[in-house]
Amino acid sequence: MDNRSEVRDFLVSRRGKVTPEQVGLAASSGTRPRRVTGLRRSEVAQLAGVSVEYYTQMERGNVGGASESVLDAVGRALLLNEAERAHLFDLARAAANAGTGARRRPAAQRMRPVIQQILDSQFSPAWVGNGRCDIVGTNRLGRALNSPLFDAPARPANIARFRFLSPQAADYFRDWDDTAREIVAVLRTEAGKNPYDRALSDLIGELSTRSEEFRTRWAAHDVRHHRTGIKRLHHPVVGDLDLAYEGLELTADAGLTLVIFTAEQGSSSQHALDLLASWASTPAERERDQPQEQRPS
Repeated sequence: MDNRSEVRDFLVSRRGKVTPEQVGLAASSGTRPRRVTGLRRSEVAQLAGVSVEYYTQMERGNVGGASESVLDAVGRALLLNEAERAHLFDLARAAANAGTGARRRPAAQRMRPVIQQILDSQFSPAWVGNGRCDIVGTNRLGRALNSPLFDAPARPANIARFRFLSPQAADYFRDWDDTAREIVAVLRTEAGKNPYDRALSDLIGELSTRSEEFRTRWAAHDVRHHRTGIKRLHHPVVGDLDLAYEGLELTADAGLTLVIFTAEQGSSSQHALDLLASWASTPAERERDQPQEQRPS
């Protein structure tokens, strides 16, 4: 699998975001008029301490042989944040291993029973997700919070597919643009880590084919780590919720993250979560929680 175009587009996109002033260069440095707002290749090479020819080869996608020190230097020159730096290293690793991997569909990710016990012990909405934005497992309140996603028949429930393809998503996500930007950046990060993941490639292909918005955002090559933040949602039963979340990587379960949501004590969001917990405990909702084969006929 050749990832040279991914490397090229990522480096070019990052170079275009850095102004000369940000790295201590005069905007009019050099004899040629500046035609772009970002840095020139020669300026990145100068800042990274490599030759222009070498950096030009990197921007053409030839990063498989780049040393860690060179990648670090380029990352500093381009002012890469933590997620972007990790992504550059992932792309370089994939380039170095080109030809040794094969596009594959990974085995289904299953949670260990102890993880489900941890989920069920939480009084807040909680679930376990993977880098493809699948909800792999959840507790009752987490399922209730995500009930619009679980109303779709496809399993596992997938946040990216719901955001870009479901008509109900516009009512559910109050931070419409921020949610889209975050989802695409998470998927782009996962694609750098696992370029041979067939399920991920299929998902990206589906979203690219069916959503112009996704195609546009995907072309930006933005990446991010999904660790902490605020979600602003509108639940069809309890209304608006402002929830803080923390994502905890499960080190014993590669690729899985435990996400826990909380509301400020005494807030309207906490009151809404209390109502949601009550609703989730109704007989009808308990039946919806059961696997299809266990439901009474």
